[in-house]
Parts: sequence; structure tokens; C-alpha cells
Amino acid sequence: MSEDNAFENAKKQLENAARLIDIEEDELEVLKKPKRIIEVSIPVKMDDGSIENFTGYRVLYNDARGPGKGGIRFHPDESLDDVKALSAWMTWKCAVADLPYGGSKGGVVCDPHEISDRELEKLSREYIRRIYKYIGPDQDIPAPDVGTNQQIMGWMMDEYEKLVGEHRPGVITSKPVEIGGSSGRNESTGRGVAFMIREAADRLNMELDGMTLAVQGFGNVGRHLVKSAGEMGMKVVAVTDAEGGVYDSSGLDFNELEKSVDKHGTVVGSSYDSITNEELFALDVDVLSPAAIENVITEQNAGDIKADILAEAANGPVTPKADSILSDMDVFQIPDFLCNVGGVTGSYFEWVQNNYGYTWTMDEFRDKLDKKLRQAFAEVYDLHKEKGIEMRDAAYSLAVEKVLRAMRIRGEI
Repeated sequence: MSEDNAFENAKKQLENAARLIDIEEDELEVLKKPKRIIEVSIPVKMDDGSIENFTGYRVLYNDARGPGKGGIRFHPDESLDDVKALSAWMTWKCAVADLPYGGSKGGVVCDPHEISDRELEKLSREYIRRIYKYIGPDQDIPAPDVGTNQQIMGWMMDEYEKLVGEHRPGVITSKPVEIGGSSGRNESTGRGVAFMIREAADRLNMELDGMTLAVQGFGNVGRHLVKSAGEMGMKVVAVTDAEGGVYDSSGLDFNELEKSVDKHGTVVGSSYDSITNEELFALDVDVLSPAAIENVITEQNAGDIKADILAEAANGPVTPKADSILSDMDVFQIPDFLCNVGGVTGSYFEWVQNNYGYTWTMDEFRDKLDKKLRQAFAEVYDLHKEKGIEMRDAAYSLAVEKVLRAMRIRGEI
């Protein structure tokens, strides 16, 4: 099995968890496959008059516990296997947080940085035109992911509403606040990771104030993690993005990083020492958080990690072979679909507000997010201690059992 195939990794993780729960072999085979796969062709007339044909996907993995929930990626290396893996992880993520959702994911093979705003809007709208019959507030609910943002969600929601002929803001979450978005959703993934680090530190008797943190990725998740961690007293000493990275043992200033990104498009323009991803992974810090893409910690570099806590802010950043190495090294892992569950929890809150036509203040949103994530972490951690199993296995066991119960009650298996 290639460590680069995200869906094979996702299935391997599921198989590992299946050994710990009451599940039949034929039930496991059902859980290994998505319920629905859509692949679409999206021709777009470009600014130079040419027509480029993009490929798009939408995968509904499981909807036994509720409508599908999952983001949409715009990335040049997007593949169907990646989308299938992400939809599986979303299934377990929603279950582990006890949200009334199944799991789904979408993606378009493109580089959003290489096309104009007009082309991007056209691509976003045409993608929705091809899948709109299969999404909706009670069917499958998209959100942004890598390469997409609130503006793109706004275009997509607008196109969907034009096609169905009525206002349905709950069809998409993490929209601009002006058209039904929630004030706390944009920060909820990164802030949620900071909450999870706090919970882990409490269980491990580690002092949160002054705790050192290195973050790979400074997109929406990494940025809000760095900001929230600083507000909670942690010391962020290293950050990398697609262009490189920066390091300072005395701590990085969030505002300076923000200014650098605004001016140069990367953290590299700030006045700190440079650092590579490889060097960041090997730093002697309290917490390491991969917050970008999948498969960045592998069999080749897992042994270099010196952090006490690995907070998996990205989806699927650690391969199964790396998991085994980290377990032998006694690295405390907060597995991805527990660690970054703040994002879909924030989306759930926005969806609830859309359904009720009501909004919450930022303080209300953050308080509800904190309470929900505390509960999710405690449930996984308690099983981890009770059974003497890894945190990932504990999270999977809880999530898969919840999905299985729903499927059995429905008579699906």
C-alpha cells in the first residue's frame, strides 16, 4: 500500500479500529465504500477566449446519522481517492462529536491561484449547476476547504438558490456573515484545535502558559490556531506555509505574521529566521501541529519528531506506518477527526442558526464550541485510558460504533 494514497490510509485506519468493536466482516466491507460518487466535467470559458475543461467530484460517504457534511477543495492535485478519504474522515468526525450529520466531500482539480476572479466565479457556479440536485440543507451540505473561501461559498449558495428558486442559506456553511454566515465559523477549526491542545495538556499535567508550539500551515486553520494559541498563553515558535517558514525560540508575533502575509503572500517576508518543513517537524517543542494537507508525517520522518503532543489540525496528516512509530515513541496524538472537529461543529452551529432564522453573538458561539469540544475530547480520552488503546483507535471505535448503530436501526445492514 502506498503511503501517498489517502483513501487506502483511511481504510487501513478503519480496519485497525474494527478489531476493537463488535462488527461483522460484511458490515466492515460496507463501511469501506462511499454511498455515492459523482464526477462531473466543468467547461469554463477563460479570459483569453479558450475553453478549459475542469474535473469536479462530490462524494457522499454515509448519511445514516443525517445529511452529508463536508467541504469543497480547489487544488491542482485533487483526486477522487483524496475526496473519498476526506468524505470517510468527515463521517467519523461528525459521529465522534455527536453531530446529526453523515460525511461527504467535494473537490475540483484546479489551481485557484492561477485563474482570475471572473474565471473562479464561473467555475464555482458551474460546479454547483452540475451537483445541485444532490445537495441541500437536508441532503448534503458543503463548506470551504483548501483553496476555497467564504466568497466562493457565497457564489455557490447564490447559484443554488437561483436554481431551486428560493432562499436556502442552510445549503452551504461558512458563508459571509452578510448572507447568513455565522460570526464564529471562520475561526472555529483553528480555535477548536487550540481548545483540544488545552484539553490534552490538562490530562498530561502540562502547563499551558508558555507551552511551545510549531505549526505547519498558515491558511485559515493554521492562522486561527496561531492566534488562539497565543491568546491562551502558548508560545508559537515556528510557522511554515507553501513558500517556506519562520522560527524564533522566543516566540513569533501573530500580527507581524499577518502583515507579512498581507504584503508578501507568505510568512517568509517577516523578520524571523527561516525554517523548512523538515526542520519544523524535528523541533524540540511541546506541541507540533500539521495544519495543511494530508500525508506529511510518514514512515520516513516520524522518527524525527520530538514533540510531546501531535495535534493533527489537517485531515489525514499522519500515515498508518507513521502512527506505529509515533506510538512506540509515546507521542500523544490528538487524531485529526477529533482535533479539527471544531470546523464542522462551527458549521453545525451556522446550519442550526440558518434553520431557525436566528444568530448568536461571538461569545455565545465560542462558549458553545468550547463545551461541545470538551465533551468530545473527554469521551475519546476516557475510552483511550479505559481500554489502553491509542487515541486514534478510541476515536474511531466511538465514531464507527455510532454509525453502525444508526445503519442497523435503519436496516441498511
